[in-house]
Amino acid sequence: MRILTAGESHGPMLTVIIEGFPAGLVIDEHAINHALKVRQQGYGRGKRMQIEKDTIIFSSGVRHKKTLGSPITMHIINEDYKKWQEEMDPLGEERPSKREIHTPRPGHADLVGGQKRQFDDLRNVLERSSARETAIRVAVGALCQQLLKKLGITSYSYVTQIGPIILSEPIDKSRISNSPVRCPNLQTETAMMHAIDKAKEAGTSLGGQFAIKIKNVPAGIGDYTQWDKKLDARFSYHLMSLNAIKGVSFGDGIQLATKPGADVMDEITWTPQEGFSRSTNHLGGIEGGMS
Repeated sequence: MRILTAGESHGPMLTVIIEGFPAGLVIDEHAINHALKVRQQGYGRGKRMQIEKDTIIFSSGVRHKKTLGSPITMHIINEDYKKWQEEMDPLGEERPSKREIHTPRPGHADLVGGQKRQFDDLRNVLERSSARETAIRVAVGALCQQLLKKLGITSYSYVTQIGPIILSEPIDKSRISNSPVRCPNLQTETAMMHAIDKAKEAGTSLGGQFAIKIKNVPAGIGDYTQWDKKLDARFSYHLMSLNAIKGVSFGDGIQLATKPGADVMDEITWTPQEGFSRSTNHLGGIEGGMS
């Protein structure tokens, strides 16, 4: 499957073309719109999330709610474009604007992007490098989840750390979707929200970590025969392409560096009833680039 996104943060719309999606899947557009709504939630989020009312529009690859096997095109209209049309009109005349950006922000693409493409106005960089682009990728993910569900594969995610606050036991999966910080522990959730409040008062922000759990993946997804076909490599590629992500780990992750090999290999067991299985998951369910 190949995915190509386009669109600027305050431009007319965000667009994605998905090539290689199979035919015959009945699409639930309400599930995609729900995922877009969830993306706009979260304790301490910026005001931009309150402006947009993201909903998905299909313009190709789907007929009568069924995928056709041809390239799928989806769009999300940027409501805020109405206030930015003079500055962001694709075919408008260029003129001086108070919304030009000449001071680059550390940690963003502004400086290097401007140097790379010789832009005086760094808005040309930040409009595309903005995390607003992830909205259309959430739509792609929600569509792919519907396909995976047909195959019996499910997934969920939750926050394990915000700033100095680390998730405590017990973990209650049922409360993740109702948590303002997607935390499966009430006490930790409260502490995380307090840490966010303190950071906002100080005029700064906090980093964090999250976990992704994927269930019922059949053995052999991915391949050991080529570097770019390895499952963990492909996961890392997509996750690291998200704004602000600076690390991806599987299983025990970086902690593996401190342990002897005998303590981190997931021992293989076999019974006539269950076949092959593992009693541990130190390696995150992936060996040799395969599930």
